[in-house]
Amino acid sequence: MSQSKKVYGLGAEFESAAALMSAAEKIRDSGFSHWDVHTPFPIHGMDKAMGLGKSKLSAVVFIGGLLGCLTGISLVTVPSLFIYPMIVHGKPYTWATLPAFFPIIFELTVLFSAFTAVGTMFAMNQIPRLHHPVFNWDRFKRFTDDGFLMVIEARDSKFSETRTKALLEEIGAKNVTLIHD
Repeated sequence: MSQSKKVYGLGAEFESAAALMSAAEKIRDSGFSHWDVHTPFPIHGMDKAMGLGKSKLSAVVFIGGLLGCLTGISLVTVPSLFIYPMIVHGKPYTWATLPAFFPIIFELTVLFSAFTAVGTMFAMNQIPRLHHPVFNWDRFKRFTDDGFLMVIEARDSKFSETRTKALLEEIGAKNVTLIHD
């Protein structure tokens, strides 16, 4: 008895970066939302052609940095102002001494921001993922050399094996292949 494999999506190959850019605009205009392109080098304007907006990463990193800053302020002010207030060499233990602690506050802000950026990047990219379904596609290896590839995922609400394949072939795709999980 043969076990049927779950379909991940359709992979298509294009002849050039310009052809892939044009195809990306047509796929975006067709209403697809779960798809990606793979190229051997960055293509200027591809984000706009794909309809991608600003990443949410900057907001999350800002919150991490703010948390680091508040942690730094509380770690230096609570002990020196409230728990163990000491007058050293006639210097006051008020908010006036806060500039002495700026390096600590700055370093914790940067540290928390960096850890938040790395952790969020791992979460958003679903890393670690030891095997991605597109690795099952034989032509996928070409994208690091000279391949301009597009993958439309089956989880997209507009996905249909036959209609999506016909659309890809209509916009100039070569080697349209069904990719299994």
